[in-house]
Amino acid sequence: MNEGAITYDNPAKQERYDRAYLRMAREWAKLSHCKRKQVGAIIVKDSTIIADGYNGTPTGFENDCEDESGTTKWYVLHAEANAILKVARTTNNANGATLYLTNSPCKDCSKLVLQAGIQRVVYIHKYKDTSGIEFLQKAGLQLTQIEDLI
Repeated sequence: MNEGAITYDNPAKQERYDRAYLRMAREWAKLSHCKRKQVGAIIVKDSTIIADGYNGTPTGFENDCEDESGTTKWYVLHAEANAILKVARTTNNANGATLYLTNSPCKDCSKLVLQAGIQRVVYIHKYKDTSGIEFLQKAGLQLTQIEDLI
């Protein structure tokens, strides 16, 4: 694994931390103004949260994610894209980091996850199109789904 990845030898301890960060991602998702789906993301490196994100419109745009017919506007950013872009605006990087998501990444965001250097992705729900997680598996990232989050 690359620098920055914190994994614990004790699987119970790893799962405890994974669940805690997923609960944080779930809370962060509640900040989204999207009506159809609210998604949250947390990026952790060296036991430190280096970025967070939720799905929504770019800075300077109205917060409405859907048009009058309920269709998501094309320019809405996904939670993981927002988190990765936050890292890009800092002196930090996501090499070896873990990404915690309420929903697994779509195929477009999975390319960003790979290029950002993220090594682990932990998520609650599978996105309707699983090609994103299939791509990340093929690229050698560690993927973990934890559905029964309390």
